[in-house]
Amino acid sequence: MNVATTHNITPISEFPLFDCLNEEEKGRLEAMAEYKVKPKFSYIYLPDEVSDQIYFLAKGIIKIATHSDDGKEIIKSLFQPLAMFGELGIIGETRRQDLAQALREEVHLFSLKVEDLKKLMRTNFQLCDKVMVLFGNRLMRAENKLESLIFKDARTRIVEFIKDSVSRSGRKVGFEMLLKHSLTHQDIANITSTSRQTVTLVLNELRKSDLIYFNRGKILVRDMARLA
Repeated sequence: MNVATTHNITPISEFPLFDCLNEEEKGRLEAMAEYKVKPKFSYIYLPDEVSDQIYFLAKGIIKIATHSDDGKEIIKSLFQPLAMFGELGIIGETRRQDLAQALREEVHLFSLKVEDLKKLMRTNFQLCDKVMVLFGNRLMRAENKLESLIFKDARTRIVEFIKDSVSRSGRKVGFEMLLKHSLTHQDIANITSTSRQTVTLVLNELRKSDLIYFNRGKILVRDMARLA
């Protein structure tokens, strides 16, 4: 039995990105992919490592981050299950610029050589289109984040991060939205380019206003429309 199957992990061929492949192509994909389990807080890759692998997250949460000259961590992205990450080798990155790290739970993932994915893209133009759309969407999110850093204050950035995270990864509970996460207040600060103290102040203010409830690993948004 496949190791991934014993952990109830979605096979790589069933990731949404690959739903355009035929059965023969899916078989090739599964033969090329390597299944891995990494402990919590472990690094998937580090800056300056060779960028010859692409990763597909099956379980857990991954952060993509970098460090400023003074050592401050900046979290660029968070990835949830069924996402692809570490993909810049497709468009010419030879050495990693960022790091990829598991958060507070072990992660299950598949790795695929850049050249192997390129081979599939050359023979399946729908896959090529889907990968390009993915790149485009991530570029737009990066531009939106840059505009937010330039034009919006710290409180707005924190609130928008909560709303965006809940919209993408939360689930409806009655009239409320529940987000389960693995982030500390410092992680949220590193994502929103604020401070841990500011994150704590804003979250406490939102809780006092009965807009959210939070505890370790959970944020409950009472009313998405009122959260502003």
